[in-house]
Amino acid sequence: MALVAYIMQGEDINDSEGEIKVSFGYQCNSGGDGIPSGAVKGVESRSDIPRNGSFSCLSGAALSANATLANTNICNGLIGSDILPSLDSPNSFRRVPSSPSLSRLDILSSSLQSSMSNLSCSPPSPVGSYETDSYILKTMSVPTRSDSFLNAVEVQVAGGAAGEDRVQAVCSEENEWLFCAIYDGFNGRDAADFLAGTLYETIMFNFNLLDSESKQYVPSIDTASDESSYLEMEVSSRSFRNGVLDILHRALSQAENDFLYMVEQEMEDRPDLVSVGSCVLVMLLHGNNLYTLNLGDSRAVLATFDEGNDMDQSGRLKAIQLTDSHTVDNELEKTRLLSEHPDDSMPVIAGKVKGKLKVTRAFGVGYLKKKKLNDALMGILRVRNLISPPYISTEPSLNVHEISKSDHFVIIGSDGLFDFLSNEEAVKLVHSYISSNPSGDPAKFLVEQLVIKAAHSAGFSKGELLNIPAGRRRKYHDDVTVIVIILGTNHRTSKASTCI
Repeated sequence: MALVAYIMQGEDINDSEGEIKVSFGYQCNSGGDGIPSGAVKGVESRSDIPRNGSFSCLSGAALSANATLANTNICNGLIGSDILPSLDSPNSFRRVPSSPSLSRLDILSSSLQSSMSNLSCSPPSPVGSYETDSYILKTMSVPTRSDSFLNAVEVQVAGGAAGEDRVQAVCSEENEWLFCAIYDGFNGRDAADFLAGTLYETIMFNFNLLDSESKQYVPSIDTASDESSYLEMEVSSRSFRNGVLDILHRALSQAENDFLYMVEQEMEDRPDLVSVGSCVLVMLLHGNNLYTLNLGDSRAVLATFDEGNDMDQSGRLKAIQLTDSHTVDNELEKTRLLSEHPDDSMPVIAGKVKGKLKVTRAFGVGYLKKKKLNDALMGILRVRNLISPPYISTEPSLNVHEISKSDHFVIIGSDGLFDFLSNEEAVKLVHSYISSNPSGDPAKFLVEQLVIKAAHSAGFSKGELLNIPAGRRRKYHDDVTVIVIILGTNHRTSKASTCI
């Protein structure tokens, strides 16, 4: 499988009336020779080439609504203007060596006076949701810096920023995995910046341990000639999947501990940091397994055909949400919140947690988690009657979905997308678009449709809405980030594009 980056000149959302701040894409080929690296114009993948991976095309797009500061000052500027240093943001995918230096992990371990193997100043939060075999969790030596995520020699990366949203996509050609993440920041961009600068590397670092160990226990298909061998393979595969989920969980806990530690160190000079937070949506596609981790109200939506329908025909396409919505509008979440605070008669005020946040789970937002961080705020910003913190959970929803031949594509997006489009509407729009535009950019099209709906709702034309500057435009729509991943091996001819 080879990944090819493209640049497509012109053809923006509206050349004179606004632009998508982040737009990127790539296609996958498995012809072996690939296409020479560098920007290529007008090249399409050949549908007759067999592909080995579980995805064939990705496109991403985003649109700003919030006005934010140019740079963050978190960690005294150590994580600052180069928040996405390895990403050619927001213009295109680029090929880079994997784990070139782990420099950001060095920054963290130095600033927190801790080791590479345990970055947090405090013990990581307990993780017990997913059990794994002891060999996965046993103490192991720290990998050398020449080791790489899933043994990949090279990866291709892209990403960028739109308002307070941050987006990343990282892919390995040789090992056929894809990592995508959307960090939807709120009350500032510092938490999203921190995640964009550290979470992937933390996951990558820990994944080496699981991958190198698990390979010793997975029998090859050639030797699995009897029932016991197949059973052993299934048990090992299940253990590996649980190990992946466990690593995603632990990496998030690690990031949360590190971020709140730095907030505590800097809150005297920057008390605003105690209210800064982010939703988190991570998707890892490895082989036929699609893993998701989420905190908050971003979503991953799978488009799949009804069982028994041929996806090349006119079978009905269903929208299946792979992630949970962590908001007070979700009755399960609201019930959980109320049950966890029996001594507080008002954990939900005016449809928000303590009258402050609609989301019930999020990264950061320390003032709703620790009393001393809440005390750093003054006047009306401080939460009154913070009786039994934490009120915002950092326990993510984790899921693994085994991709089938009926699965067509996945949409992942920040909540700004779903403010205007239901799951079913988004799936229908993407399906219709890629059916009639086999070499087009479905994520960009989805953002365009959202803009049209938002403009109509506000009584504007599309151009009038896009001409409203970021900050003021937040009255009409949120920051929007969308990634569309086309699944399967040869379902369509595709061209990926980057708009600049």
